[in-house]
Amino acid sequence: MPLIDRAIGFPKGPIWTKPLAMTQNTPPGDRIAKVIARAGLASRREAEQLILQGCVSVNGKTINSPALNVTASDKIVVNGKVVGTPDEPRLWLYHKPVGLVTTTKDEQGRPTIFDKLPEEMPRVMSVGRLDLNSEGLLLLTNDGGIKRKLELPSTGWLRKYRVRVKGAPSDEKLEPLRKGLVIDGERFQPMNVTLDRQQGANAWLTVGLREGKNREIRRAMADLGLTVNRLIRISYGPFQLGQLKPGEVEELRRKVVRDQLGLDSTPEPKTGKALNKKTNSVRRKPRPNKPGKTP
Repeated sequence: MPLIDRAIGFPKGPIWTKPLAMTQNTPPGDRIAKVIARAGLASRREAEQLILQGCVSVNGKTINSPALNVTASDKIVVNGKVVGTPDEPRLWLYHKPVGLVTTTKDEQGRPTIFDKLPEEMPRVMSVGRLDLNSEGLLLLTNDGGIKRKLELPSTGWLRKYRVRVKGAPSDEKLEPLRKGLVIDGERFQPMNVTLDRQQGANAWLTVGLREGKNREIRRAMADLGLTVNRLIRISYGPFQLGQLKPGEVEELRRKVVRDQLGLDSTPEPKTGKALNKKTNSVRRKPRPNKPGKTP
């Protein structure tokens, strides 16, 4: 039996060798789904599905597993389109109107946000979703990595909403939201809730949360006996809706995106203009509203 070196716990002499995992090097390059997402052709998850469907080839050979690293020397083709140099990561603010769904296609044939974006917009992905009857700030990006970074629960981006509910809730009635609810066995994290003002038969609230469960605010309010009849997202982390009108899109300056998301420095073209879908007109970047201002 080999002697054991008590200082490091390994056998002495030539009897001990490195485990195989310690001798193997990680293949060079990046995961292929990540490369496809960075090229703006699909989100990372969508890219993985395309691979499984046999829609992706590398150096002329169709692949069926996303467990592959590729480099700049590899030729990647997705649905007949060669993947070129990835576009620079970009981020847009979009004021989603009521009545649009946040999907690329809808089984019920309802209009989507992508049907209403300006024609000159590149292919983009939404960061999270707003449901059919919700409105306000929706972030759009051409980069799958940015999308994942903004959506991950671990990042804890605070989303703020202006919420109108039917009734006259007291501050005490809203206290369970601040402590966290359990609805149908599902735990909701504590929310930041302030009662702003009563307006006739309705009350305006400001709600902040750090997770994105499906219809989270509406379900939480319903659990307290309150009905939400308007819901407007006014911010997502440091990004503000400001005075963007419904249907308008505004690209953030690259420096802002880099600073807020910790991206590498890249050359910056002129951005920061807002587009109107109906006229495709360009207007100057407006000053943002104060977060507490009633819509």
